[in-house]
Amino acid sequence: MPAHFAARLRTRTLTLNTRLCLGLDPREDAYHSRAELRTHTLAVLDACAEVVACVKPQLAFYEALGLWGMELLEEVCDAARALDLPIILDAKRGDIGSTAAAYARAWLSGQHAGAALTVNPWLGFETLEPFIEAAQQGGGAVFVLVKTSNPGQADLQGGGHSERVAAKLTARASRLPLEHGLSSIGAVVGATHPHELAQWRSQLPHAPLLLPGLGAQGAKAEDLAGAFFPDGSGAVVSASRGIQYASGNDVQAAVSAAQSFRDGLNAGLERR
Repeated sequence: MPAHFAARLRTRTLTLNTRLCLGLDPREDAYHSRAELRTHTLAVLDACAEVVACVKPQLAFYEALGLWGMELLEEVCDAARALDLPIILDAKRGDIGSTAAAYARAWLSGQHAGAALTVNPWLGFETLEPFIEAAQQGGGAVFVLVKTSNPGQADLQGGGHSERVAAKLTARASRLPLEHGLSSIGAVVGATHPHELAQWRSQLPHAPLLLPGLGAQGAKAEDLAGAFFPDGSGAVVSASRGIQYASGNDVQAAVSAAQSFRDGLNAGLERR
């Protein structure tokens, strides 16, 4: 059985003292050629590896590049595994029946075994089961959308709906084994809701949390301490554009941005 994803993430967080997740979203219009895109994306991954707890490729940017982009995604995942970086594949998949099972096979088994995947619960809670089962079998994890970082999330996630999702996830996690108090069922909660993070941490006591929205979406690293357990584990905060394109395609600028985000997250923890 592969190592439990949440346990790997916790160990790396505490060993390297970083709660930062590196988002890698290669934008073709930022480069003169695909060769430059590939070189820069892999260089940012390699240069930032010791500053971050995990890496999160957003599948949409690789899918937009066609077959070549999917080959690049495989390169990114292979490089991350060689660096012992936990991988969260950000796909927000969700479907019914055999289609959900096929998505789970595609992204949580085979060469992706042990990786985590973001999933969408809004088609019904039974649609999560194929993903949860595949994650359990492969030592991986799912990160279920609970309250996303975009302003329009309140259209469907307000009115207590996000709280209901959180309650369902907590109940489902209670039937799974834990490692260091962490389940293989994680949750996505936007870093753009800093005043709610302690509430979500309480409602999702065993869930590793993924907090998107740092940097370009306006979330501040220093404001996010409420998402973490007392030992500083239990959550990672992702930044993509704010690292990969911190100053054009300057790799050293990406490293400096990642260090700044990491230090800001740590400073927020020290002040709480």
